[in-house]
Amino acid sequence: MKALWQLTAAQLAEGFGAGAFTPEQALAACLARTAEVNPRLNALVVLDAEGAAEAAAQSTARWRSGRALGALDGVPATIKDNLQVRGLPTHWGSRALAGFVAERDELPVARLREAGAVIFGKTNVPEFTMQGYTANPVFGPTGNPWNPALTPGGSSGGAVALVAAGGCPIALGTDGGGSIRRPASHTNLVGLKPSRGRVRRGNGLPPIFLDFEVVGPMARCVDDVAAVMRAIAPGAAADAPPGAKAARILYLPRFADHPVDPRIARLVDAAAGNLAALGHEVTTLPRFALAEAVNQRWPLLAQVGLAWLVDHPQELSPRPFDPALFGPAMQANTGTGRAASARELFELLFEAERLRSELAGLFEQHDFLLTPATAALPWPAADTHPPRIDGREVGPRGHAVFAGFVNALGLPAIALPCGFAEGLPVGLQLVAREGGDDALLALAREFERAHPWQRFPVL
Repeated sequence: MKALWQLTAAQLAEGFGAGAFTPEQALAACLARTAEVNPRLNALVVLDAEGAAEAAAQSTARWRSGRALGALDGVPATIKDNLQVRGLPTHWGSRALAGFVAERDELPVARLREAGAVIFGKTNVPEFTMQGYTANPVFGPTGNPWNPALTPGGSSGGAVALVAAGGCPIALGTDGGGSIRRPASHTNLVGLKPSRGRVRRGNGLPPIFLDFEVVGPMARCVDDVAAVMRAIAPGAAADAPPGAKAARILYLPRFADHPVDPRIARLVDAAAGNLAALGHEVTTLPRFALAEAVNQRWPLLAQVGLAWLVDHPQELSPRPFDPALFGPAMQANTGTGRAASARELFELLFEAERLRSELAGLFEQHDFLLTPATAALPWPAADTHPPRIDGREVGPRGHAVFAGFVNALGLPAIALPCGFAEGLPVGLQLVAREGGDDALLALAREFERAHPWQRFPVL
């Protein structure tokens, strides 16, 4: 039998129901595994063992009395450290938030707790979740469990690192430009960015990404991702419906002339073939340039948002909020945001609307888009981004070219494992039209069951 820390949320719930083990035992196993791996990964930055033990005991009592709250009751979980968890500190990766303790759960966290999930801590992020790796001036860098010297990506890097290493089966994070999907692909996980508005938010940090950033789950399988969605997004399908007919999938292997690591390209090419072998209609468009204008401008949104926050610190808390405590990168981003003109911000929003119109035509002919989840394999953990991809110099978002347009348009997208390159995980991305979350999960589940990649790194 597998160790309890190796089980999925669905397998844990099955065991709870059968009386094979209890939520308290599952929590103890996950905490022991976390204690084993976290010194090498630096993924968990806040631990609430006492609160989790109380929640696990209550869950055990519910299962024994036949009053379990559902499929997540008793399942250990973590929360990304830009989401509020009552009674726990919120660092947001910044020294400027020292001493800040949340009074209430943010709404998706509250819903996960109401579903019975046992929240035992918070996971590491880059400062203000504005970068594609995971390190900050408070806690330092997080390592990838497949090679701790490398990054798990970001900004949900702490979340994916702990799930992939077996510290817990599910985690809650946010995605404002690929921050769930890219880290999931770097760690052999499933990561869902829901449609804009699918998961309601409230009682959280100031929205420097506005509603372009959404809350979503990361897990080791599609079923667990779907279970979290049912908890945090009331009205989500009880189960993702099977596809009634072959899906029309448009495969976009490259955006404009941006480089893609050839090892990633080969694996995603193979995944496109696997989808076709499942009976789906896969059409390849070798070069896709429609998202280029949005990609070039996307970082501006959060830069302006951060500059706004500096000028409106009361939106965060009544506590002093000193931007002099920001790391150098965030001080630079604040300056860029302050210098940005209204015209530049309008251009970003205008290009997003233009792209929305153009993609509407594509979605009349295709049901899903398929891309690599990221253009690069993981790079050294302390570096913000890979400087070169396939021998070509790239900027800070060269690895992230497939991600931002999804947020700009509010589309649902999911990252799925599709293989390993030199021992490092590679993921694909499937994108659906806005509101197509359930159909997206159905296709993802079909692919996963035909091509499972669940395994644990050796740490």
